[in-house]
Amino acid sequence: MRTVDGRVAGRRGQATRQKLLDCLSDMLSSSPYRDVKVIDVARKAGTSPATFYQYFPDVEGAVLEIAEQMAAEGAGLTELVGGRSWVGKAGWQTAQELVDGFLEFWKKNDAILRVVELGAAEGDKRFYKLRMKILNSVNSSLTDAVAELQSKGRVDKDVNPAAIAGALVAMLAAVASHQKGYLAGGVKQAEIKPNLALLVHLGITGRKPTK
Repeated sequence: MRTVDGRVAGRRGQATRQKLLDCLSDMLSSSPYRDVKVIDVARKAGTSPATFYQYFPDVEGAVLEIAEQMAAEGAGLTELVGGRSWVGKAGWQTAQELVDGFLEFWKKNDAILRVVELGAAEGDKRFYKLRMKILNSVNSSLTDAVAELQSKGRVDKDVNPAAIAGALVAMLAAVASHQKGYLAGGVKQAEIKPNLALLVHLGITGRKPTK
């Protein structure tokens, strides 16, 4: 791990760098992204702006670092789908666990995901690539799942696996990013998950789940 000027950061330096990232993450959960200043992050971390600039060029650079770490974690979402069965009761369980895992991941990383979504929407290619890295981890696995069912005659041959998977992942992301809104509207988390899992199961298999 290196500093902005290329020096190798020692153990203490790495700890300071991570503390700055942790403090920035906390601030993003309660403050708009563009309102967060270097001096505020440094003060919260108990250090100076000069120290911050040893590790990051600016707040955006630090945000991208947090987003990279999150995207690497998000790649693990593929385990919720890869190699799993979509037949019978096992298929219903797969759909439920995918929804649970996806919503929990989004809830855990809500603050930084909001920044990633904003940057991607504004055309920033760096944030767009990170967003796609997260979503593609699920998208590719769902595409393979539909294609496998199709090869076994369980899904209509005219269905486009990539199109179905892309639509379902977009739906999951949209619902996940609006979880607080649903709760404010009187829809409970316990009601969101089974209904979303039903839509996922129908989308992948074309059939109602066996419960």
